Amino acid sequence: MARLMLIWLGFILPLFIQAAHAVEYTVGIAPQQAASELAKRWVPIIKYWSDTTGNTFHFRTAKDIDTFQKDLSEGLYDIMFVNAHHYTVFNKAPGYVAFAHEMGCVNAGVLVVAKGGAVQGVEQLEGAAIAFSSPNAVIGTWLPAQHLGERGVSFSPHYVKSMDSVYLSVAKGLFPAGGGELRTLGSLDQDVKNQLRILWKSEFPCHPFSALPRVPREIVQQLQKAMIVMHKNPQGAAMLKSVNIKGFVPSNDAEYEVVRKMNLKPFEAK
Repeated sequence: MARLMLIWLGFILPLFIQAAHAVEYTVGIAPQQAASELAKRWVPIIKYWSDTTGNTFHFRTAKDIDTFQKDLSEGLYDIMFVNAHHYTVFNKAPGYVAFAHEMGCVNAGVLVVAKGGAVQGVEQLEGAAIAFSSPNAVIGTWLPAQHLGERGVSFSPHYVKSMDSVYLSVAKGLFPAGGGELRTLGSLDQDVKNQLRILWKSEFPCHPFSALPRVPREIVQQLQKAMIVMHKNPQGAAMLKSVNIKGFVPSNDAEYEVVRKMNLKPFEAK
């Protein structure tokens, strides 16, 4: 009987130990597109990371950018993917630390107009209603708005919830121009993209992936390793193509000191 008990314990105890150490981690992706579209593109990628590392990661987002940023300030996501400016904000509190970013990326804020339309220069947007995703979108709102202000162009901002909605609104002629970012524009459906033209763009550092200190260092290292070799796998490369990313490289907090020195300010409509 005692021997059977020892055999049973030898079988069942490792399972209890494994369960005790089984921790799931949330990956927060900024809602620059509709949640359903983000899920379609990112859930397979995040599952790939889970399968590759043996850890469990779950896709998470929010209904809009404002809610997402509130969630980040409260540390609701273990890992986040946001623009470089908001990385510096949430690095201060609750303490996210960068560990990877897109390989060979050229990130940029853009102003888009309808292809073949009358607008050829930003000065022609004087007094116009311009579409933006959110007043808190650094790359898609702050940078284009700052450029328009520097050129002395007055305009009326209209917020349409997501960058995909910005592009669709401009393509449909609802607005003469819209603010966005090169990365989300690049992952747009080709039929919509074909109806748009970039009027202006300004480069900005890459979006980092970063983790809270509560995520064990070995977990972050395992995820980083899976990310930086993902593009070498045909299946992984195909998934990354769906989010307009070529691959990932290691990153660290020091890379974003240049953003801190920019001292960017929120856009305020006059």
